[in-house]
Amino acid sequence: MPQALNQVLLNPSNLTGANLSSWLDVGGSEGLRKAIANPKQVIPTIKQSELRGMGGAGFPTWRKWEAVARQKSEDKWLICNGNEDEPGTFKDRLLLEKGPHQVVEGMLIAAVATGANHIVAYINPHETEAIAVMRQVIGLWRDWLGDNPDLALELKRFEVVESSGFYIGGEESAAANWVGGSDFPFPKSKPPYPFESGVNGLPTLINNIETYAHACHILRDGPEWYRGLGLGDAAGTKIYSLSGDIQQPGAYELPMGITLRELIDDFGGGMLAGKTFKAVFTGGPSNTLLNADDLDVRLDFDSLKAKNSGLGTGAMIVVSEETDIVRQVAGYVEFFASSSCGQCPVCKIGTRQAASLLRKIEQGRGHSSDLKELINLSEMLPGSGRCGLVTGAATVIRSSLEKFRPDYIRIINR
Repeated sequence: MPQALNQVLLNPSNLTGANLSSWLDVGGSEGLRKAIANPKQVIPTIKQSELRGMGGAGFPTWRKWEAVARQKSEDKWLICNGNEDEPGTFKDRLLLEKGPHQVVEGMLIAAVATGANHIVAYINPHETEAIAVMRQVIGLWRDWLGDNPDLALELKRFEVVESSGFYIGGEESAAANWVGGSDFPFPKSKPPYPFESGVNGLPTLINNIETYAHACHILRDGPEWYRGLGLGDAAGTKIYSLSGDIQQPGAYELPMGITLRELIDDFGGGMLAGKTFKAVFTGGPSNTLLNADDLDVRLDFDSLKAKNSGLGTGAMIVVSEETDIVRQVAGYVEFFASSSCGQCPVCKIGTRQAASLLRKIEQGRGHSSDLKELINLSEMLPGSGRCGLVTGAATVIRSSLEKFRPDYIRIINR
C-alpha cells in the first residue's frame, strides 16, 4: 500500500494521544498563540484556506464562524459535534482517541475567533474511550492555560457532554437542544439557525470534529500551505472512512481531490479476492451511489456535486457485484426509519413506508405498483422534515433507482 500523501491529522507526529507535552513538542499551541495575538485575523485566515465543514454538508467554515462572531451577546456557545452514528463512519472517534489535541486546540481557536465562552465536546456515549480521552485532555488544557496567563481565555464552561446516543442527535439544532438540557434531541425548524439562537437561545457555533482539527494547522502553517495540500481546485485533506468489500478497510487521510479509483485500488488494496466492483455509497448511506462509470471522479465537494452526489462525511462503503443493492438500501432505510424522532409525521410515516416497500421488493413479494410508489416517495420526501434525515433516506432510494433500476425490476419479475 502506498504511503498516504500530505497527511496532517493522521500524521504519526500529531497522533500524540492524551500526552500534551508531545503535542507541544511538535508545534502544538502555535496556532492558538497566533489566534490570541490577532483574533480578528483568524476568520480571514480560515476563509483564505477554503476549509469546509467535514461533517457532511461541506459549508464554508468561515461563514459559520463569522455569523457567530457578529452576534452581540455576552455568552456564546461552541459545540464540537462528535455524535458520529451513521453506518460506515468512524473517522471522528479515531481523531478523538488518537489525535485529540488537534481537536481541542481547534476548538479554542474557534472560540477566540467567535467570542464563544462555553465550549463543549459533544460525544456519542457509545464511544467510551473517546470520552475518557477527551475529558483527560480538556483537563490538561485547562491546567496548561492556567499556567500561561498570556494565553488566558475567559471560559465559563469547557467540558465533555455526552450526546443522547441517537442518530438524530447529530443534527445541529438537536445537538444544541440536548446541550441546553432538553430531555430529547428534537431538531428545530430553521430559521433561526444556531448561530442566532442555539443553546438556550444563545449564539452557537457547531462544527464537526475533523473541521476543528484542521483549524489549528491552518493557523500555524498558513492558508496557502493548506490549500496546496489538495489536488486540482480542491483545498486541504480529507479523512475517508473506507469499508465494505475491499482488501484494506480503514481511515485514510488523503488530498482532497483524489479519485475514487485511487482510494479503492491504491489505498484500499482493491476488491476482495474474486469480487468485482459494483458501487460505493458515498458519504455514508444518506447520500448517493456511484457505479463503475464514476470511478475516476475526484473526491471533493464540487466534483461530486457536479455528479449530483456529495462527499458527506467521507464514508465510502464499497460493494461488489454479489451485493443485493435492494437489500442493502432496505437495511439503510430501515436504519433511518428507526432513527426518526417522530416529530415530523411525513418523516416518520414516509421512511417507514419506504422501508416496508423496499423489504417487500427485496423478499420477492413486490409488484410494479410497489416500485411506482417507492419512486413517488423518493421524489416527494426530500426537504419535508425539520432536519435532513428524511432527505437522506430519500436520496439513497432515488440514487439506487437511477443507477440500479434493473436490479429492482429483475427481482419483481422473477
